[in-house]
Amino acid sequence: MLIGELAAATGMARDTIRFYEKVGLVTGQRRPNGYRDFPPETVPWLQYVRTAQALGFTLAEIRRAGEELRETDDSAAALSALFAEKIQVIDQRMAELRDVRAELVERVEAGCPLQRIDGVSSGRP
Repeated sequence: MLIGELAAATGMARDTIRFYEKVGLVTGQRRPNGYRDFPPETVPWLQYVRTAQALGFTLAEIRRAGEELRETDDSAAALSALFAEKIQVIDQRMAELRDVRAELVERVEAGCPLQRIDGVSSGRP
């Protein structure tokens, strides 16, 4: 499948597919004329990539997950494990953001946002 056909089948721009190839998410064989030739299974893989991105996975995480999924017999269980790990990361980040928010609220209520709450100056004017 040529890159234009792959772009049409996935709704992605050719440049996006080229970028994904550059970072190792997809691999196309070069024909003698220099055109990229992608296997048909690239279509569902790229759809997975888009879905994973929408769920908050980075391209590096997606690439690692792809390697893990290719090596497992039970891709559903492997995906569930990856999703569970991502949920833990999100929960941790949400807790960190709650702490940051609470500190911001405390600083606003203190009347001097750049003053540290414990009375020590932040070193800023």
